[in-house]
Amino acid sequence: MLKRMFDLTAASLLLLVLSPLVLLTAILVRLKLGSPVLFKQKRPGLHGVPFYVYKFRTMTGERDSLGVLLPDHLRLTKFGSFMRKYSLDELLQLVNVIKGELSLIGPRPLLMDYLPLYTEEQAKRHLVKPGITGWAQINGRNATTWEERFERDVWYVNNQSFWLDMKILLLTVKKVVRSEGVSNEGHVTMPMFAGSASRQEG
Repeated sequence: MLKRMFDLTAASLLLLVLSPLVLLTAILVRLKLGSPVLFKQKRPGLHGVPFYVYKFRTMTGERDSLGVLLPDHLRLTKFGSFMRKYSLDELLQLVNVIKGELSLIGPRPLLMDYLPLYTEEQAKRHLVKPGITGWAQINGRNATTWEERFERDVWYVNNQSFWLDMKILLLTVKKVVRSEGVSNEGHVTMPMFAGSASRQEG
């Protein structure tokens, strides 16, 4: 209950204070990338229940001669990279927090396609509400392996507390300002998760 009250209060205040930045970002996305300005995608929430996460669009809609979208690294513009570097594309997720679909702190919501690929231990990341930032984000962000990221997510689930959340929030500001760990080497963000080796062998 305390966490939900903090999430609702903090997200509402942040959205109010940052509303000029949100509006400016929306205008720039429209001018530089065109329509649509917003990107929404179904993601698994608490206990894997799906919801739509909101972001500002960072990539163009360019397609090849067959109508297939070009790879991410070809569609990500310099402006889009700048937005991702400073997490401007994620400002709209404050709306998800206000709606109760996200928390400020928790394991990042990933793709629905990943749900059947988790080991039993990795699936524990869905025992809490997903968040805008989390323990994995301040300990490597995208510059880690999937296994390391999931280990940190599950560690958070097992050790969550209000004071740990405050620590993660403060360290997140530091990470964003320094723009650390934005992408995995050779990828726009992270490579697609194909399942852990232990699960594949089993």
